[in-house]
Amino acid sequence: MGSTMKGRLFVISAPSGAGKTSISNRIVREVSGIRFSVSYTTRAIRPGETHGQHYYYVSAKDFQDMADRGEFLEHAVVHGNRYGTHRAQVQTLLDQGMDVLCDIDVQGADYVRAHFTDPVSIFVLAPNLGVLAERLNARGTEREEIIRTRLDNARHEVERGREYNYIVVNDNLEDAILRVRRIIEEERDRRRRNHDLIDRFLSGERVSNQ
Repeated sequence: MGSTMKGRLFVISAPSGAGKTSISNRIVREVSGIRFSVSYTTRAIRPGETHGQHYYYVSAKDFQDMADRGEFLEHAVVHGNRYGTHRAQVQTLLDQGMDVLCDIDVQGADYVRAHFTDPVSIFVLAPNLGVLAERLNARGTEREEIIRTRLDNARHEVERGREYNYIVVNDNLEDAILRVRRIIEEERDRRRRNHDLIDRFLSGERVSNQ
């Protein structure tokens, strides 16, 4: 007897500039069995980004049409732009036994926690607000007023970080990536142990805590 495990949903959130995208990209490249859920957005594409890899960039009308058809697992307005996670894309990967990493904001994470069983949530922090401001300015892709808005929003977003399973401080990118990798590995090990115990019990075997 043996059960086929579906994939696990990992949610990663952070204020702008904390480094969650850099961490997510590395995790998907370097950790086997995990796929990235590419979000849809109405924001403009930035230099160096690729449609279908970083985001699916769509018009406001197309986004609203998708939302009206119920295609999004979650969607929210963040810094004046709309972002959404495609429901079917995520569910298909999970059904195939793949773990899925969703890079979403705190509003989206609320919806995922309410509609998915036991997602693993990770919140990424910069060392402090000063470092966060430096990283946002270093991008060179946004106007000063937008950066100020992002920093103002960061305080609220960080407060919401209390609701996550794990908090990872991105002071050094390599260390932060290693920490997230360990979280994924620990969660996978825990889930495998639980499934193994249930399968053994149901097969008639005597089980124990050893």
